Amino acid sequence: MTNIDTLTEPAVDQTTVAIATAGRPSEKSPRERSRWRSMLPSMTPWLAVGLVLVVGIILFGLITPFFAGDPNAIRDSGLMPPSAANILGTTQTGQDVFAQLATATRGSLTIGFLVGILATALSALFGILGSYLGGFADEAFSLFSNVFLVIPGLPLVIVISGFVPQQSRGLWTIAVVLAITSWAASARVLRAQTLSLRSRDYVAASKVAGEKAWRVITVEILPNLLPVLASQFVFAVIAAILGEAGLSFLGLGASNSSTLGTMLFYAQNGFALSLGAWWWFVPPGLMIALFGMGLSLINFSIDEIINPKLKNVRLHRKRAKAARKLDRGKAAA
Repeated sequence: MTNIDTLTEPAVDQTTVAIATAGRPSEKSPRERSRWRSMLPSMTPWLAVGLVLVVGIILFGLITPFFAGDPNAIRDSGLMPPSAANILGTTQTGQDVFAQLATATRGSLTIGFLVGILATALSALFGILGSYLGGFADEAFSLFSNVFLVIPGLPLVIVISGFVPQQSRGLWTIAVVLAITSWAASARVLRAQTLSLRSRDYVAASKVAGEKAWRVITVEILPNLLPVLASQFVFAVIAAILGEAGLSFLGLGASNSSTLGTMLFYAQNGFALSLGAWWWFVPPGLMIALFGMGLSLINFSIDEIINPKLKNVRLHRKRAKAARKLDRGKAAA
């Protein structure tokens, strides 16, 4: 974001600046580095726990399937509890639950991040671009967002998934279905933020200087919206994993793909709860809960950047803690 104070500085010949800086490595000013650091959440115990959970589950889903074995291999030992041979026991048909959990975690993470990227891109397109252009574009994009906003998400997802043929219902299909039903609320937030930023002095100065619209959006507006976009991406991933689990539990999930939702679906069809086979349905449910908790803790830390009140509370706590340490040091001296 261009600082407002720089607008009052005397003009400098651009040719002179280009000659003076030729051959030098581009370095960010301390003010710019401080601006980018202010966009990062401060490290707290909750953020550390969230990062450990999320990174651990992502590494588990990426690495473990390579050496966990075949998740579809059928054995004679059905519904065996956890043992040295099978860490998480077996299913009704003797399939290894640990191998299924590793493969299903990768599938759920794939859908979650696909939906997060698609939904964030759609919300940025309809929220940022339309509100910056204004006029008919803003009215059309806003109307389109409002239409999707008032449509109930879960029933629409169920209807769309039900009409899609099962053989065509893959990971990408489910991701697109979940993405087109989860971007409207985020677009409204981005629209309000962009309308506020559009009236700032540094944006007006860029327009007067003849900057193109795409450069004003990417250089002046978009950096200020990165915390909001990050928060919306995290929320979209959580909603996507939960939504996919719900669809798969109803039998409307991705066909020929393994996810945590399909594990719960087959466990329910195999009467795992009635038979007391807790090792069949507890691991996927616990994996969904832990990953959602980790992303929520990260999202709470991002909220401190978006919400100035929370940021001021954190700053006040740090200052109070530093003051108490100083008082104890003086008392000890």
